[in-house]
Formats: sequence, structure tokens, C-alpha cells
Amino acid sequence: MKLQTIVAWSLLSLCLVWNTACKQTNQPSGESDSSTDSNAATPQMQQEPASKDEAGDGDTARTTIAVIPKGTTHVFWNAVKHGAMAAGQEADVSIFWKGPVKENARAEQIQVVQQFIAQHVDGIVLAPLDYRALVAPVTAAKEAGIPVVIIDSALAGEPGTDFVSFIATNNLTGGLLAGEMMTDLLAGEGKVVVMRYIEGSASTSDRERGYLDAIAASTGIEVLSENQYAGPTAGEAQNSALNMMSLIRQADGIFCPNESSTYGMLLALRQEGLAGQVHFIGFDASPPLVEGLRLGDIDALIVQDPQAMGYLGVNAMVSHLAGEKVPAMQDTGVVLVRRENMDDPDIQRLLQ
Repeated sequence: MKLQTIVAWSLLSLCLVWNTACKQTNQPSGESDSSTDSNAATPQMQQEPASKDEAGDGDTARTTIAVIPKGTTHVFWNAVKHGAMAAGQEADVSIFWKGPVKENARAEQIQVVQQFIAQHVDGIVLAPLDYRALVAPVTAAKEAGIPVVIIDSALAGEPGTDFVSFIATNNLTGGLLAGEMMTDLLAGEGKVVVMRYIEGSASTSDRERGYLDAIAASTGIEVLSENQYAGPTAGEAQNSALNMMSLIRQADGIFCPNESSTYGMLLALRQEGLAGQVHFIGFDASPPLVEGLRLGDIDALIVQDPQAMGYLGVNAMVSHLAGEKVPAMQDTGVVLVRRENMDDPDIQRLLQ
């Protein structure tokens, strides 16, 4: 089996971004620092202006770019934010960071886009919650003369035409890596379970499809379940996993396609005394998942470069606003991490 590692950004640039981003630690009161989950009963908007200029205390002519994540609680989005803020500081532009708490709050994310259109920001960098639901607001932004860069998750339309650029992990490749790894762990024979994330999420749907395509290439592996969804938080994912426990007890392998679903499954396996007893591959990195990998409760993590995603998203918008040509698509890379390579310096940067 060939495990491919795709790295789209040079180490030197990434280290520079990391050092710069780490300086940006101030957050307004009320912004969540939760690493894995949100227990908020209703989605709430989280916003951070990057400078005083947005408040009217500085140069009102300064370029303003809105960065709208899918959510604001997962570790993944905190890393995207660091990259975006670093790029904004480097280019001397003002960054607005605002999005819903939970990653299933489509209406709230649409409202955020509409708010920034009304504020006449110069550009929007968006990680769409839904492949189709965000098309109309993105079209409205374009019609209002506000360019949009899409990051992380695909949006229906043509990159370079309907929006400036699409900057993301090759999620299909990430899923294939997971499926190939699972096939290897099971030596081509066994039973597996997939706990999907949420409906409408293009990025995780591609990961799930890639995983299942790789599994299908091995005739000795049976898929026990592929139609159960975790939900947007780790707590909901844990409950979903517990509801699937009769199937999980029959499984030799489990795959989860993002940070919160992976963590929720890990919690459920530990609760039921199954952690380390069944092969388990997850997606993304957070301190609890890295710990699970080191302890042997997780066999492998498919890891993205969210900091690069945020940095390149803002950088692409800055270049576009300056009249420069921007690539229609940019791949930020994906890597398979196991205990054997998790302490490599290049890997450690992605796990922090």
C-alpha cells in the first residue's frame, strides 16, 4: 500500500506564519476557547475584529477582509484563525473573524455573510457549512462587488469564475489514505463501521467517500454501517457512537471523518472499555486525539494544515484585491500520522 503525503506549503513559510500567529493571543470576552465541543443550547455568533480601524478609531480606508469559519469551537478553526490573522498582519489589512458556534448552523452562517455584505467589506473568505445553501449569499456578495475566496469545504460553482479561489485539503485523498490504512491494518479482511459527520458538509462527505472507495477495493472487508451521523459536536458524536455500540462491538475497524466525530467516538469507546480493542482511524488533530494516538487508542489520524488554509485564504484575497492573478484552486496538503512518525518535527507542527 502506498501512503501518500501531500504537503503544499514550504516549511520555512509555515514556521514564519506560526511564529507570527502565536503573537495574536488576545480574544474578546465571550469568545469560546473550547478545544473540542460546545454545549451551547443555541448557536451564537462569535466575532473578533483584528484592529481598531473597524471600530472607527483608525484609518477607515484600510482594506477589510471578513473570514467566516464553519464554527468557532473546534481546535481546527482556531488554527485557521491563527493563519488568517497572521496573513492579515503581514499584509497590513484588517480582519473580521465571525461565525456560528456549531457547524450545523446554516442559517446563522448565511446571516453572517449577509451582514458583511451590508458592511461593504472589501472581501470575504468563507468556509461554507453547506455545499449548496451558501451559493445564494456568495452570489449576492459577488453582485455587490465583494469577491469571495472559499476555503476548507467545496461550494457548488466554478472556482475562478463563481468565486475567486478554492483553497482546501484534497479531502478525497485524505479519505483514501484512511481507507488504505484500514485495509492494511485488517490485512484485507474484517468488518468496519463509518460514523459520518453531518449532512451537507462537502469536505467530510469527500473523506467518507474516499474511505469507502478504498475499502471497496478489498473484497474481504464488510461495511457494517455507513449511514449514521455524528452531529456537530463531540458530545452529540459520543451519544451517536453509544447508540451504534451493538454494531461497533462487531466491528474490527472504525473511521470518523473530522475532529469532533473522532473525539466523540474515542469517548464512547473508552466509556465502553473498547478503546485500543478495535482499530480506529480519525481525522484532524486536537490535544485529546493526539493523546489517544500516543496511548494506542487511535491507530492513525489523517491531519490537515488548517493554519496554512487560513493564511493562504487571506493571502489569496489580498492578491486578488491588488489586481494579481490568483490560482483557481490550491491544495493545502494532508498527511497520515501514526505513533511511528508523530514526533517528527514536520508532523509535530501539524499536531500542535
